Amino acid sequence: MRDFLPADKARRERVLAVIRSRYRVHGFDEIETPVLEDYDRLHAGIGGDNEKLAFNVLKRGLDADAVRAAADDQARLSDLGLRYDLTVPLARFYATHRAELPSVFRSIQIAPVWRAERPQKGRYRQFVQCDIDVIGDASARAEAELIAATLDTLDALGLEGAMVRINDRRALDAMLDVFGFAPPERPGVLITIDKLDKIGADGVEAELRERGATASAVDAFAAFLRRPQTLEYRPYGEGQIRKALPAGVPDEVIAHLVGIGEAMAAARPVDPIPGVPLVFDPFLVRGMGYYTGTIFELAHPSVSYSLGGGGRYDGMIGRFLGQDVPAVGFSIGFERIVDLLGDAAQADTPAIVLVHDRDVPVAELLAHKAALVAAGSRVRLEQRPKNLKALLERAAADGYTAFAAVAAGVNPAALEVRPLD
Repeated sequence: MRDFLPADKARRERVLAVIRSRYRVHGFDEIETPVLEDYDRLHAGIGGDNEKLAFNVLKRGLDADAVRAAADDQARLSDLGLRYDLTVPLARFYATHRAELPSVFRSIQIAPVWRAERPQKGRYRQFVQCDIDVIGDASARAEAELIAATLDTLDALGLEGAMVRINDRRALDAMLDVFGFAPPERPGVLITIDKLDKIGADGVEAELRERGATASAVDAFAAFLRRPQTLEYRPYGEGQIRKALPAGVPDEVIAHLVGIGEAMAAARPVDPIPGVPLVFDPFLVRGMGYYTGTIFELAHPSVSYSLGGGGRYDGMIGRFLGQDVPAVGFSIGFERIVDLLGDAAQADTPAIVLVHDRDVPVAELLAHKAALVAAGSRVRLEQRPKNLKALLERAAADGYTAFAAVAAGVNPAALEVRPLD
């Protein structure tokens, strides 16, 4: 859990304002859900490993004897919990308000979530998620809208040149079936495959054998990883996708992925990087257990880690509604983006400190301030101290960019505004 000083808070709010603005121009509407959800909903087996990181709230009225009696059964101790993501609350929200929403609902959620993480750089117990979701559209248009809105938002933040790595959980399942991995062992196999970019083909093969995965399937997968590859450049499309997959992946899965690329080509006809800003990655896994189709991660050439991700979760809303509803979402990694932008997220609005003498009448001070505010500046009043340098350094740390000295009787039009160096 972290506090934010004024300059940090202002910087975060400026980034959030850009994100909200760009999402809204793409037709998404913001909603708000409670920070607490029912324990049973948060632990329904659809949140993956995040369920283990949930902060749970003890039931009211439990005495010491009741707590001891239920010590090994968290469900008896808790009836509520802090949300660990925004997708589970969205599924509950949609199931509750479906009759009041359009048939295809495009939502924005920007709010804090909580996980019992071990705090470290880039991983916090409380952090902000910025989600957009499309509910009610099973076509490739939904993914394309999400990706286009996300890339446009990064462009607006000054992070041009981002790409999206994309795969499909159905393609992964078909690939594991082709190689011969038995269904019960596939979750563990996917965990290992997800490490491919970190430990390489040899490491993945060794770990699969250590797991006791089906030997013949490991042999087939290892041979596939080491198959001869041409260096021919292939843009995103059917040729690239088929070349990256073994035979046997259903045509409808490939057609869906191809359709996303075609829609993206139309959505971003002028792009900083030539071609569609998508890269097909047959070994992209993403760990959330609720993904049922397309999955994607946001990449930027300036960093080695992802700046967001998402996927299709068509089965989740049905858990609350009683019938399946197609749904897909994309989440920007807000905390990582704020850190990456650093000072680049400073405000464009002039911020001026008026340093006034003790004897300047209040009416004159407010007249000076009103004139600068009317001109579009942010203004702070400060009485001149003995150590002016320390005051100006503090103002610069708070995001102010200029100052003016105010003496009694000075006309507002004659005020000299100087930059803070």
